[in-house]
Amino acid sequence: MADSILDLVAQRVVVYDGATGTWLQTQDLSLDDYGGEANEGCTDILGVTRPDVIAALHTAYLEVGADVVETNTFGAFGVPLGEYDMTDRSHEIALANTRIAREVADGFSTPDRKRYVAGSLGPGTKSPSLGQIRFAALRDHYQVAGEALLEGGVDLFILETHFDLLALKAAVIGVRRAMAKAGRQVPIQAQVTMELTGRMLVGTEIGAALASIDPLKVDIVGLNCATGPTEMGEHIRHLSQHSRVPISVLPNAGLPSVVDGKMHYDLTAEQLEVHQRRFVEELGVQVIGGCCGTTPEFIKRLADMAPNLTPAVRTVDHEPSVSSIYSPVALHQDLSFLMIGERTNANGSRKFREAMLEGDYDTCTAMATQQTKEGAHVLDVCVDYVGRDGTQDMDEVVSRFATQANAPLVLDSTEPEVIEAGLQWIGGRAILNSANLEDGFAPGSRLDRVFSLAQEYGAAVICLCIDEEGQARDVEWKVRVAKRIATLARESYGLENSDLIFDALTFPLSTGDDDLRRDAIQTMDAIKAIKEEIPGCFTTLGLSNVSFGLSPASRHVLNSVFMHECTEVGLDSAIVHASKITPLSKIPTEQRDVALDLIYDRRGEAGVLSEGAKDYDPLQKFLEVFADVSVQKEVKEDRSGWPVGERLHHRIIDGDRENLTDDLDQAMAEGITPLTIINEHLLGGMKVVGELFGAGEMQLPFVLQSAETMKASVAYLEPYMEKVADGVDASKGRIVLATVKGDVHDIGKNLVDIILTNNGYEVHNIGIKISITEMIEKALEVKAHAIGMSGLLVKSTLIMRDNLNELNTRELSDIPVLLGGAALTRSYVERDLRNVYEGRLFYGKDAFEGLRVMDRLGEIRTDPSTDDPDWG
Repeated sequence: MADSILDLVAQRVVVYDGATGTWLQTQDLSLDDYGGEANEGCTDILGVTRPDVIAALHTAYLEVGADVVETNTFGAFGVPLGEYDMTDRSHEIALANTRIAREVADGFSTPDRKRYVAGSLGPGTKSPSLGQIRFAALRDHYQVAGEALLEGGVDLFILETHFDLLALKAAVIGVRRAMAKAGRQVPIQAQVTMELTGRMLVGTEIGAALASIDPLKVDIVGLNCATGPTEMGEHIRHLSQHSRVPISVLPNAGLPSVVDGKMHYDLTAEQLEVHQRRFVEELGVQVIGGCCGTTPEFIKRLADMAPNLTPAVRTVDHEPSVSSIYSPVALHQDLSFLMIGERTNANGSRKFREAMLEGDYDTCTAMATQQTKEGAHVLDVCVDYVGRDGTQDMDEVVSRFATQANAPLVLDSTEPEVIEAGLQWIGGRAILNSANLEDGFAPGSRLDRVFSLAQEYGAAVICLCIDEEGQARDVEWKVRVAKRIATLARESYGLENSDLIFDALTFPLSTGDDDLRRDAIQTMDAIKAIKEEIPGCFTTLGLSNVSFGLSPASRHVLNSVFMHECTEVGLDSAIVHASKITPLSKIPTEQRDVALDLIYDRRGEAGVLSEGAKDYDPLQKFLEVFADVSVQKEVKEDRSGWPVGERLHHRIIDGDRENLTDDLDQAMAEGITPLTIINEHLLGGMKVVGELFGAGEMQLPFVLQSAETMKASVAYLEPYMEKVADGVDASKGRIVLATVKGDVHDIGKNLVDIILTNNGYEVHNIGIKISITEMIEKALEVKAHAIGMSGLLVKSTLIMRDNLNELNTRELSDIPVLLGGAALTRSYVERDLRNVYEGRLFYGKDAFEGLRVMDRLGEIRTDPSTDDPDWG
């Protein structure tokens, strides 16, 4: 007999009970059963007023074979009980219900088969992310209830139906504190609800949910409530691919409706059985059960089926990430370094500091959102300022950033209590800046306090290579400190290497001190060595320190060149302002070469600019080269004599939108058609941008500038493109276009939209980062004849494959699908993905190929006799 629920989950599929409310509705309970009219709707009180009914509830599910029953304590904590003026009865009510479940479960247990009790705690009635309750108050309410559940003898906690990640985090921390107080540890099962929108109620993607939950080290993760199993499929597939712990699925019995004044669910027990079998055998789910609308009849079918099921073996792709309340951001970026925006820092930005001091939080928030538009993946937030209450300032700023800035946050402070003030607003996963060994690692040290916060809140940590002797200067010292910190993190706080982001420190190259000339080399070598010695960790730099003391113009160049060299040896992230970085392709050769000479300390004849002089000093040469260079608005090259097509080509490369329409007008006046402008000149420029980006000579913010110039050009040209005589004709064909989940690139998709619209098709372009559920909903709503999916990132090709599988599962493979994007190839789509999709699938190399496919599909609909079954 498995003693622990986790042991049982490892052995076989485990079956939970079904709905509590649905069963209670069959019992014809009166207001007297609830203790009076004031308690109407408070099912938790029945454990006190009608313990026999709650015992019968558990008996009904255990009799049909459930392995686990949940306590009738979904709302038995201070917040929901407060709606009935019973906040102070939380412990009493939770304990009474738990004792009933424990007694009934023990009565069904045998030496060969134990029955388990899961202590249920729901989300409550107030959302901390929306400011309806303070995090600490909610956490403490969960702790009180958790103590009662432990006293009553639960085998695990099930924190379920959570629609706000911050509330779930409060629940996890609350019950963990309860376990610490009781001196008893039990597993935690965490479950969220995904709405029909494909997101949690506050807008959270499943990827963001997992990114936040995974580092909290819960034992089982899953979904329940809100929808039936059909709508859960996409999210379960994501968990199957990325969750490192067992997965639970407890769906409703389909979607609810009101029939004859009563709630009705449309799924039968047989249908739930089919879905759960697929989740187990195809996606490796190990815990099944039911939520609203499911009865003992449903659970009996699952219990009868479970012994014959073998969960699919899952291959887990764990991608260490941070997240906002909305979306995840991988710590490793495939196409760039992780850019940490530095402008929301009171010590580094006068504008931010003044806005914060004046209480102008709208400006503070605008600065945060602007950085994300400029390409920042995450935002550094520092409110430290002499004479200010840092905890209050952090509270004010992060309470807004957490929901208004769609980017994860780096909480940057010298005071751990200030960091915690920010953490109590972040439902996603934050980065803490920073920990070091300057005052050792004893209890109460900075490292101890920051790592304790990271452990409790599931955060990542920037770790500085500083120990009791000071800031590490050479490679050996830097690596030694990093390894000490990593060992402490793992052994004393349960953190993983992937939770740690090491700052190898960089120092100014401007002093001329011989002992410091090789500091940049030491930093780069340390970055490489740290990643080798501490597998799975990440690295970062406060980049601009390398140029401290130099002129602004020379700093821009040195920072830009040094960043490129660091990323070449493995730097994962940098705290940087996009406007202070210049693409290497735009740096004059002499400036670039002298910067490299300085970085690599190439004195004497080794210097690229030495001209063989043995006394060549790169620092002296660097100062000489920039002696008359000042930071000023770039003087544009006079291109007025260039052919207009070439000017447009370079506008895209430079991201130059100034007077853009003049060149576009001239091109059309010269007889160049809008489509020719796009295909031969603008897209050619984007190709060069891609090549520069791939070679590391153009950073992401500048790629985004080029993309915006491309979008502006296409938008201006669109009204001038040839259109079909009669405009859009719905009978010609309807298509839903979307960039897939996790991808924000949409230039190609928008071109397809324009070409198809101008040729009479009804196009529903529903945006970027779109889940397959959203695509399906729109396709069914408009009766689309095809779905077009786009994406630039390599991982988007995998998401497209998952989307095709989901269409198969939902029996929607009769909808033709067009795939396009830079990462796709014709062979991958037509050979590999056609083997996945049961319907027609096409590769769209460009917008015109998409048009040809849509035209052919229209011909087949008009005259089925022209169909070739092998086409697509």
